[in-house]
Amino acid sequence: MEYQKTTYISPRKKQIADIFLKELDKHLAALNNRNVETAISIRQIAELMFIDPNHLSDTVRKVLGKSPCSIFEAKLIDICKNLIISSDKSIGEIAYTFDYEPSNFIKLFKKYTGTTPLRFRKNYFFNKGLSDQM
Repeated sequence: MEYQKTTYISPRKKQIADIFLKELDKHLAALNNRNVETAISIRQIAELMFIDPNHLSDTVRKVLGKSPCSIFEAKLIDICKNLIISSDKSIGEIAYTFDYEPSNFIKLFKKYTGTTPLRFRKNYFFNKGLSDQM
């Protein structure tokens, strides 16, 4: 992620944002590998960092220009896109992997991609088939 460029941001705020991203990536990898069973909350990440959740949220938003939740969701969707096209897991299985009910996962996926996970999978393989024929 890139830092905001509009105002001066202290090195400490950048450090907090970097640690947040590191902890988030670590947790998403653990979820993906089934080393943990439930998604971590922003409050829990703040506790790991020994800072107030509001301070974490405000700092991340100031440094990265997005809320911690939207960063979490965008990273989650990137991982899920890869799983959707690289595995034969059902959409429901992928949703449960990341602690989502399938219907909520489909809404979240569509919000970020403009399409459903199943349509995303079908389009990927349809387009891949067309490019293989060329």
